[in-house]
Amino acid sequence: MNMNQLETLLTISKTMSFRKAGELLNLTQPAVSAQVKSLEDEFKTVLIDRNQPVTLTDHGQVFLEHAEKILTIVEELKQKLSDLNLTPQGHILLGTTSSIAIQILPRVMSYFQNQFPLIKTTIHSMPSSQVMASVENGSVDIGITYLTEKNPNVTSSVLYYDTFELVVSPTHPMSRLTHTTVDTLKDIPMIMLAPDTLGRRFVDQIFRKYNIQPNIVMEVSSSEEVKRMVEINLGAAVVSKLSIANELRLGTLKMIKVNELETSHPVGVVYKSGRYINTALQQFLSDLKGMPEHQFISSE
Repeated sequence: MNMNQLETLLTISKTMSFRKAGELLNLTQPAVSAQVKSLEDEFKTVLIDRNQPVTLTDHGQVFLEHAEKILTIVEELKQKLSDLNLTPQGHILLGTTSSIAIQILPRVMSYFQNQFPLIKTTIHSMPSSQVMASVENGSVDIGITYLTEKNPNVTSSVLYYDTFELVVSPTHPMSRLTHTTVDTLKDIPMIMLAPDTLGRRFVDQIFRKYNIQPNIVMEVSSSEEVKRMVEINLGAAVVSKLSIANELRLGTLKMIKVNELETSHPVGVVYKSGRYINTALQQFLSDLKGMPEHQFISSE
């Protein structure tokens, strides 16, 4: 048995095709078949049901579970050996919200990529409520998100603090105000984040606390979409203060203080507890944690 055979079986399980697996692995179809047959002969069992579409047998499913573990261990071994060079290098998968990806990360990534060109970073934008789960299940290496609850499977570190603020279009009837109360929000059309976002959960909590039934005219999945809808005066919205720095500077949005919303929310970096931290991740985490808060919240 060798690693190539295990990778071939894993690819077949995903593509359900010897031909497609061969294309992905740059192998001929006979070579793919031969690798599977060699495994079946060695373990004296049938791993693949060769009817179309190709599927794993019960024995094949059990074999695949162990094959995935072996491949993970081998990949970790390769990374540890690579780290012996003491040169930060590797690939980081980072999960965060679209607003953080647009407003915060460009400044961070510009510095980091200049200092460590051998480290590649891929950013996956997702709803804030999904970041923690993605870190926990391993689909991303680290996340940057609101730290709303403790998770024993995740290690976190606060980077900066954010607030949620009411914004309207400059042409909105309330735009002349600098302050208002949460009670006034029941009378105006509201554009809201989707229910599965942390920002929406916070706003819903405030509305419940003050027994307010908001007039929701639209729900969208990200703060960037919310801001565009507010700019064309389709309604008011409550969004992250850090996400509106550019719009406030350009004058396309007007922020109105609402005392009941004035709660600081920690935003931090999270990664799975107990996982192996390679030199690329070590360097990235070190740089993030070492940055002063104004590096994140500056509007420049």
